[in-house]
Amino acid sequence: MLQINKRPPLSNPNSGKMAAPLFEGVNFAIKTLRRQLPIVSVIMLCSLALALLYLFNTPPMFTAEGAMVIDTRKVQILQMGAQNQSVLGDLQIDASTVQTQVEVLKSDNIGLAVIRKLKLTEDPEFVGPGKGIISRILRFVLGAGAPPTEFDLEQSALQYFNGQRTVTREGLTYVIEIGFTSQNPETAAKVVNAIVAAYVDDQFDSKYQAARRAGDWLMERVTELRGQASAAERAVADFKEKHNLVSVDPSGRLINDQQLGEVSSQLIIARAATAEAKARLDRILAVMSQEVPDASVADALKSEVIIKLRQQYLELAQRESIFSQRYGPNHLATINLRTQMQELRRSISDEMRKIAGSFKSDYEIALTRENSLKGSLANVVTDANTSGQAQIQLRELKSSADTARTLYDNFLARYMETVQQQDSAPISETRLISPAVPPDRKSSPKTMTTLLMAIFGGGALGFAVAYLREASDGVLRTSDQVEDILHVNCLAMAPSLKPPKGAFASASPQLAGSGAGSGNEFDGDFDQGVAPFDYYNHVVTAPFSRYAEAVRSIKIAADLNGALKSHKVIGLTSTLPNEGKSTLASNLAHLIADAGGSVVLVDADLRSPSLSKYFSPDAAGLIEVVIGNIPLDAAIAKVSGGKLDFLPAGATSRLPHTNEILASAAMKKLIDALRARYDYIIVDLSPVAPIVDVRTTGHIIDTYVYVVEWGKTKVDVIERGLSEAQSVYDRLLGVVLNKVDMSAQSRYERYHGNHYYRKYYSKYGYVE
Repeated sequence: MLQINKRPPLSNPNSGKMAAPLFEGVNFAIKTLRRQLPIVSVIMLCSLALALLYLFNTPPMFTAEGAMVIDTRKVQILQMGAQNQSVLGDLQIDASTVQTQVEVLKSDNIGLAVIRKLKLTEDPEFVGPGKGIISRILRFVLGAGAPPTEFDLEQSALQYFNGQRTVTREGLTYVIEIGFTSQNPETAAKVVNAIVAAYVDDQFDSKYQAARRAGDWLMERVTELRGQASAAERAVADFKEKHNLVSVDPSGRLINDQQLGEVSSQLIIARAATAEAKARLDRILAVMSQEVPDASVADALKSEVIIKLRQQYLELAQRESIFSQRYGPNHLATINLRTQMQELRRSISDEMRKIAGSFKSDYEIALTRENSLKGSLANVVTDANTSGQAQIQLRELKSSADTARTLYDNFLARYMETVQQQDSAPISETRLISPAVPPDRKSSPKTMTTLLMAIFGGGALGFAVAYLREASDGVLRTSDQVEDILHVNCLAMAPSLKPPKGAFASASPQLAGSGAGSGNEFDGDFDQGVAPFDYYNHVVTAPFSRYAEAVRSIKIAADLNGALKSHKVIGLTSTLPNEGKSTLASNLAHLIADAGGSVVLVDADLRSPSLSKYFSPDAAGLIEVVIGNIPLDAAIAKVSGGKLDFLPAGATSRLPHTNEILASAAMKKLIDALRARYDYIIVDLSPVAPIVDVRTTGHIIDTYVYVVEWGKTKVDVIERGLSEAQSVYDRLLGVVLNKVDMSAQSRYERYHGNHYYRKYYSKYGYVE
């Protein structure tokens, strides 16, 4: 990133710490709106015009609203207790039930009922031709077509009806709001009240039809179940008589069933005892495979003999280990200990074989008892199957008879309730609590809302477009941008020079004609007798102009620069051609000369010497002095009535290596000679981007003034040029924004605009 020391701010250095991000954002938004005010204004005006067009072409609509409530107290009248509940299944009303009724109100059945009752198919608002532009185009292309049928009219009216009707639940209450929008306020109120009436009629009809259908179906089921219950009871009685079955206890169990349960319980206990004996036997056999059982096994066997023998064996083993280490494994005492250990192992094995024999005997006894119980159980099961088969069939028959009788009793009770409901008076749980009345104000289009939305929407869209334009601008327009992006001081903002009415651009001191390529020139023909307009000497001809004041700012900045001493060599360059550097260099030199200063203007733009073409065309100059053809005094010319000394470029045509000339020792010697004569040497250099000449001038230039065309030269091009010319950037005095459009600049920096000059600066004699 480019960096040099910027001049310190004029404000308090601590004030920046107090600026909140919100304030910075608001400040940025205000600046963006001010800069892009024309485009924002156009977008807002277009948005407002569209809103007005919409308001003028949209017919007014009126919305009538009514409210109905679902009264739970009326529902409870139909519920005669928990054992006498309505056959229609009236449920306690909850949130889902209310929402279901909202959907019923939105159904096509209710809509068609209202349409038929109010004869809305005869209303042009409901079945008339579409008023939109698409409908008109379709009618024009397709023609009138065949006349619509009654069904088509109803469907068309229903479609419009559904679009204009609203049904919403009021919070968590049982109140339902119904609204309808129409071009006629009376029609809107009638439709809302008709919707509630149609809903109540639909409830009555649905309940009556449901009760009638339920009664018919229940009558058929009662007759069928009566026959089934009688047949099942007769089958139970016949089976008991045929098999002579008598229950031994109130539960109906037989004796064989009782024996079967007892034998089964004993068999389960015997199997558990057999499994336990088998586990003990398997465990003792596994332990016998060990030479000496561990402590846990010995304790589990609960044999004092084995415990004592194992303890003796461990003591001998410990002593044998000690003797083996002390006297060796073949010592007589060690061998004697191993012999005793062998005897103890045999004793332990004999004792465990005795215990294993006892466990085996217990296991065989338990297994014999289990097999005996298995045989007894098989006999009891055989007897139970023989005598209990009839009991099983009897239970099935009795269960079928009980089920058939229960179903018959239940359906008979339901049938009687249904008959009573059909004969009772119809009761609706819905009632209208707020009838709809014709509205006295239109609901749409809302004039103020539409206009406010248009204004705010247009403003938001305009700001978005303005932000995009700001983000994609990529040029320098303000002094803050120069300092923030390039990190250098903005010395001045020079306005664009335009010949006033009745004047023309001067091409040379001898002849006025087309411009000289300075970037602020006028190309074209002129009439004889019209006053010329001199771009290069504008600070003298118009000393109270804003351009002259901008040039004075450059001169003051050069004088106040602490790095410069007397005999200042100031080079003016730019990024691209035609940014006005030559015009600015000439005016700076004329300003110093007109004030009586010792100054010389040097045209060092050897590739395109516009100043030489203007002041001294075809004259010898810098090139001839450097190569030694003429002395310096012969090359310096007097211009502007002898007040300003000018060193032209000389014969520069077809001179390819101009950078070598500027970097030569002879060029350094020439500048040193000028330093000895003049206090100010103003050097017009070539642009940075197209050629490399400026990069070789670091040994002769004290400080540089960088000229940037306002609102045209891209920032990335400027940064690229300065990055490649680091010697220029290191000695940069500042940047001058040239060719500023002051009328547009007032939107970017108000104190640089025409308003401030007309209101405040004009009293000091300044002119635009």
